[in-house]
Amino acid sequence: MSQPIEFSTSRLRLRQWRDEDRELLARLNADPRVMEFFPKLLDRATSDAMFALIQSKMLDNGWGWWAVEIEDTQEFIGFVGLNTPAPELPCFPCVEVGWRLAYDYWGQGYASEAARGALSVGFERLDLDEIVSFTAVCNLRSRAVMERLNMKKDPATFLHPSIPPQHPLAEHCLYRLSRETWAEHVNSIAIL
Repeated sequence: MSQPIEFSTSRLRLRQWRDEDRELLARLNADPRVMEFFPKLLDRATSDAMFALIQSKMLDNGWGWWAVEIEDTQEFIGFVGLNTPAPELPCFPCVEVGWRLAYDYWGQGYASEAARGALSVGFERLDLDEIVSFTAVCNLRSRAVMERLNMKKDPATFLHPSIPPQHPLAEHCLYRLSRETWAEHVNSIAIL
């Protein structure tokens, strides 16, 4: 069990999960707009299993997919963080940065802001050499966030191992960010 990491950015608080977040996560995972680039919506049982897995990884590592809330109002808006993905992925072993925010909070810079905070934790506290991110090739919104984070796209794409090859979301692209590139482009983001 590791010491839990929590932090704030200028507008957001990235924190450990609470039991009352379980219902909010289920709503997020059942929203077709939020889940557009995932193979399916998550039913309540699957979402609850995801919640338990997130909490377990947080307890073990102290970091993972943080619950994200707006600092001023404490509104839960989704999750952002770092994760060790499945070993079947071509980039494994690695740590990824990712996000899933409620639809009402899109287009306000929250994903980029929270992801920058997560990257800061990854490079500055966890001493990682590289952090990756990946998504379906057709997910232009998430790809734009990766590019705003100064992540560089690998030239080759790959088929996600847990999605059937003929599925429209199977082809994925991989973005990478090295510690050196992070240091060159780090913004003056307050991580408290």
